[in-house]
Amino acid sequence: MGFWFLFLLLLGLATYLMVQQSVANITRTPVWLLWLVLMTPALLLSGWTLLYGTKLPPPPSLFISSLFVCTLLYWILFQWGRRAPTNTQTEAQTQASELQPTIQPTTEPTVRPIEPTEETQLRNCFPWSVYYVQNIEYRPQAVICRGQLRTQASNAYQQIKTNIEAQFGDRFVLIFQEGFNGKPFFVLVPNTQAAKEKNTPRHNQERLTRPGLALLLLLATLITTTLVGVEIAGVSLPPLWETGSLLKVLSDPNVLFKGLPYALGLMTILGIHELGHYLTAKSYKIRSTLPYFIPIPFFLGTFGAFIQMRSPIPNRKALFDISIAGPIAGFVVTLPLLIWGLAHSDVVPLIEDKARFLNPDALNPKYSILLAFLSKLALGSQLTAKSALDLHPVAVAGFLGLIVTALNLMPVGQLDGGHIVHAMFGQRTAIAIGQIARVLLLLLSLVREEFLMWAIILLFMPLIDEPALNDVTELDNKRDVGGLLAMALLIVIILPLPQAIANFLQI
Repeated sequence: MGFWFLFLLLLGLATYLMVQQSVANITRTPVWLLWLVLMTPALLLSGWTLLYGTKLPPPPSLFISSLFVCTLLYWILFQWGRRAPTNTQTEAQTQASELQPTIQPTTEPTVRPIEPTEETQLRNCFPWSVYYVQNIEYRPQAVICRGQLRTQASNAYQQIKTNIEAQFGDRFVLIFQEGFNGKPFFVLVPNTQAAKEKNTPRHNQERLTRPGLALLLLLATLITTTLVGVEIAGVSLPPLWETGSLLKVLSDPNVLFKGLPYALGLMTILGIHELGHYLTAKSYKIRSTLPYFIPIPFFLGTFGAFIQMRSPIPNRKALFDISIAGPIAGFVVTLPLLIWGLAHSDVVPLIEDKARFLNPDALNPKYSILLAFLSKLALGSQLTAKSALDLHPVAVAGFLGLIVTALNLMPVGQLDGGHIVHAMFGQRTAIAIGQIARVLLLLLSLVREEFLMWAIILLFMPLIDEPALNDVTELDNKRDVGGLLAMALLIVIILPLPQAIANFLQI
């Protein structure tokens, strides 16, 4: 019971941060109201559990009806407060304005828009043999140039970008997108970031990474994950809110040593994941922060880690490479840690009531195809059809690494998987794939209840991903194959082991 309400607290915090980041700049509806609507199904289930206990499951109609009503109410509230564009605004202006927070984090200083006398200069930037301009639309947020593409997209973007910079300097950021009608168009967004940097001292411009803050969060997370690791290792700790209890725990090296395997394993996986993003972004000369860990003194000991990119992504190739680098780097580290941890785990009798997906003391390896294969590889004949796993702390960290990899690879919105399918198939197709993925995960959660909360979060996560500057040029075959392999990795992590394969593995 206590674990459920702790999970509800974490879900509520994560949902609030998600709503604040994704829709606060798009709608005037208060964030707290949208958050409350999103959390209503979970709150109803929690209230039922509080009143009737876990032995009496809630009626399915309660969850389904609340989910339907809250989805409809969320959409109505979102649209009611949406910052509506003018009647003549097209999807290009909408997409350009959604890109503004990345390219234009502040509105000062203002940048002079194109004047009527400059339109000839603008048209001269578009050679008819490269991109024949048919219409120029002037919007408050952008200048939209529509026409016919007459050469390869990559060549067109590079040549026109060079022409724009020659005529207008760094006044504009050039975006090349594919419209909802399938035709590519150019957008010139005022580059207020460049204007701001001109008026900012150089030593202030370089204060981006904040290594002191990153180190402080790293040390704090090491402490919180170590304390959680101590409990995973089977050592009872006094309540941390008692006077002097935390200092007593931290001053006992023997106790702390037992929590380090879990702490170091989990932090290595999360850190390498974010370093994959960070180093790849640096290779493309994209300004980004160092990885920041998020410590919490309970649950897993951390909410994970993150980096922030402060400049736009140049093209879909860079978007793909940066997005896939994190999950792959984290997975490469997860594999040896998980195999070693499984080899040092104990095999216990399988009891269906206790062998839950997230129970490290009696984990059924058949809940995941990949986990089952790795468990059989590590334990061999010790693992049978009637066996569950009492995980070693390192195996717990490795198992969480698998979960983190799978959640990040979900092809929805601004998750790594959403970026990957966006880079592979384009924005329009990625939105359709994200919608299908959300529905499939919701259906899977009817069979695998541990995915229910994640399915709810994904259901309300925006499907639209920020476009790259050149969002038209497609990937090469090598990256397409890599993206398909990443989606295959997601499938073998989240799907249960088929009985036919279980019989073959004798588990």
